[in-house]
Amino acid sequence: MKKLIDNLLKLQALQTTAAADAKPSPQIAALRAEIPLPILGHFDRLVTRGKKGIAVIRHQVCSACHVQVPRNVELILMQGGDIQLCENCGCYLALPEAAPAEPPKPAPKARRKRAVAVAA
Repeated sequence: MKKLIDNLLKLQALQTTAAADAKPSPQIAALRAEIPLPILGHFDRLVTRGKKGIAVIRHQVCSACHVQVPRNVELILMQGGDIQLCENCGCYLALPEAAPAEPPKPAPKARRKRAVAVAA
């Protein structure tokens, strides 16, 4: 499913940049051939209506309609088990690309103070 979502994201990016061009790009044709027809048909219906075909979830909010997405939808996308639709606007949902995480820095060790024996 990750590859399908990536192909939809690439297709949307290519179609928005190629909107000014008169002839379709061979990259667009190749991507459209890899996407199943029912998913491609729904994607095309959204695009012809002037909407985004696929939106990224940021802070549990759909970037197309700005409505909160249920947590279980985000979890399903994290597992990569199925493709999900926004309940409000109907566009396909994707997770943002994860930035490479830096390894956590170890916390400095606390120094113990030695007990000083007081001679009395």
